[in-house]
Amino acid sequence: MRRIYGLLGRKLGHSHSPAIHSMLGCRGYRLYELEPEELGAFLRRPDLGAVNVTIPYKRDVFEFVDVVDPAAREIGAINTVVNRRGRLYGWNTDKYGLEYALREAGMDLTGRKVVILGSGGTSHTASAAARALGAGEITVISRSGENNYGNLEKNADAEILINTTPVGMSPNCPAQPVNLRAFPKLSGVMDVVFNPLRTGLLMQAEELGIPRAGGLSMLVAQAKLAEEHFFGKRIEDGRIREIADRLRRDVTNIVLIGMPGSGKTTIGKFLARKTGRELLDVDRAIALRTGKRPGDIITDSGEAEFRRLETEVMREMAAGTGKIITTGGGCVTVPENYPILHQSGRVYRIDRALEELSTRGRPLSAGGIEGLRALFEKRDPLYARFADATVKNDGTLEEAADKIWSDFCENTRT
Repeated sequence: MRRIYGLLGRKLGHSHSPAIHSMLGCRGYRLYELEPEELGAFLRRPDLGAVNVTIPYKRDVFEFVDVVDPAAREIGAINTVVNRRGRLYGWNTDKYGLEYALREAGMDLTGRKVVILGSGGTSHTASAAARALGAGEITVISRSGENNYGNLEKNADAEILINTTPVGMSPNCPAQPVNLRAFPKLSGVMDVVFNPLRTGLLMQAEELGIPRAGGLSMLVAQAKLAEEHFFGKRIEDGRIREIADRLRRDVTNIVLIGMPGSGKTTIGKFLARKTGRELLDVDRAIALRTGKRPGDIITDSGEAEFRRLETEVMREMAAGTGKIITTGGGCVTVPENYPILHQSGRVYRIDRALEELSTRGRPLSAGGIEGLRALFEKRDPLYARFADATVKNDGTLEEAADKIWSDFCENTRT
């Protein structure tokens, strides 16, 4: 009998789970979207092998499971169900995944005050993980409890912060549930959200120099343990990082910024050919949407209107994953664009000598070399602020593309 393996939920949308489990060896892993009344019949299927369980059924499956692991019972949620000779066994592997992500990021919870944002199912998992890792004090922030978002100052001494709410999840990013400046003693921030790779909370932690961890490593780690339960086999922990690195590279966007005429679009085309990724050009998308070239929009309606359209288009593009995005030279003049491009992208500045920049059809680059120099001096610190890396375009455009891809593969690892 061919057995069923997969992820069980109600509205699954895009999920990394099939790709992760395929890399772990379960190539028949599928997504199963069910309504509540279908849950019992599905779990009683004789061909059920094993499933992961996600929202909203992590509690509902208790009534169908014959043997529940003590940790899952303590947390009050089951996310892994395995059929063994007609009996259903249930575990919670999210706790293991969260512990792994915290340890991998170098966060020591021993004796520390841990503040957990959110009071739902994942909050219970985070509390169990924090206890297991030796936290000295654990406080849960909810919307209406004793400790809530209106009296955060009561917990300003937090040392570790764990977000278990969906605030900041794509497409509602870079929203964040709290301002990290309210917690001056923080030595670590964990956000269980894995899409986007960098939530608003994690980007602020990065800005403040606080060690941080996103939800991707947690997702892969819990899948590794689930797979061990599925087939009763040991999987080396090293596979977690290997798979997380591969997944991170696959979903991270490559974003090109730089002065007008620096070669971004053509370099993007070389990258698209080299990688097989889809190329998204912001200026081209604006032209298709409005029927006007960017220069004409600036001339007719002003730069402010063009920047508004530019931000709108970039927000849509950056919500995707695994793309190449080429931007207009002035996108860095709008601070709002930084988190949009950075949330799931590695941003490359294309640096080319001013004398070699193309100015044709570019109204903001008019004025000859002196005009370009004035524009460059204004934008140079902004490019430096936006960029994760700078690539000099001082050879062929194909060579510049090769440099970007080499750096990208190296720097999208954990």
